Amino acid sequence: MQRMREEIKLAARNLRKNQTEVESFLWERLRNRKLMGKKFLRQHPILFEIDGQKRFFIADFYCRERKLVLEIDGAIHIKQKEYDHYRDLIIQELGLRVIRVKNETIENELDKFLHDVLTPILSD
Repeated sequence: MQRMREEIKLAARNLRKNQTEVESFLWERLRNRKLMGKKFLRQHPILFEIDGQKRFFIADFYCRERKLVLEIDGAIHIKQKEYDHYRDLIIQELGLRVIRVKNETIENELDKFLHDVLTPILSD
């Protein structure tokens, strides 16, 4: 288990250090409880178990208070739709809600996305 903790820690740290421009742009709007006073974490590990084996995903953004995983989908996600679907099912089985948003939406319509999609979820 210690080995897995170290692996998770290194993976999350690496993703935070190498976040995409779009992730950085969104993070500036979410960090320090800027959006409706809700705390978001970036590159947050989501732990789960399948067939007795412990595994993990790293969510782009996570709001524990609302049990919300926010995933930013860049070009690579076009090629991994099946994997993303599988991942979303597992995350939902853990009782978490998953929202996927395309890079282009964050780049071009961030205010609209925050207002029309995230605000209603965060105010429930």
